[in-house]
Amino acid sequence: MLGFGKKKNALKDDKGLYAPLGGQVIKIEETSDPIFSQKIMGEGFAIEPREGKVTAPISGMVTLAGAQALGFTREDGLEVLLHLGIDTVSLDGAPFTFNVKVGDVVKGGEEIGSVNWSIVEAAGLEKTSMVIFTNTADKLADFAVDYGSHEAGASIGSANIK
Repeated sequence: MLGFGKKKNALKDDKGLYAPLGGQVIKIEETSDPIFSQKIMGEGFAIEPREGKVTAPISGMVTLAGAQALGFTREDGLEVLLHLGIDTVSLDGAPFTFNVKVGDVVKGGEEIGSVNWSIVEAAGLEKTSMVIFTNTADKLADFAVDYGSHEAGASIGSANIK
């Protein structure tokens, strides 16, 4: 479907959700940014990070590689946005280093980059990071997440499509 190549069979049935950062996984409604807390961009969850290692929140293809955000599409069509920090677009990518590009296929929990949170904090910005299902209305049937403290890359739940 998306040209996943060699990894296709290994990732095809992976409906898992993975902690993109080590920290406290919280409900999206608890974030301070209304774009996320009111689910304007879609359903999802957030994390209060305690470390800078970034891992893939799902298994799929990288479809967006921005300064502070990465987009992914699962083989079944579910689209996921990982947005690191709140209002961090103003930092022009300074604290973020990603080792993936558009077209890469990643396994959920695989290390894909890092964040220097001290730069975010020095700018007076929040570290809260979001995982959003951007095609919620069209594709997402339901999802379940184990809220609480997790290590980066840990399996924390699953998402099902309609």
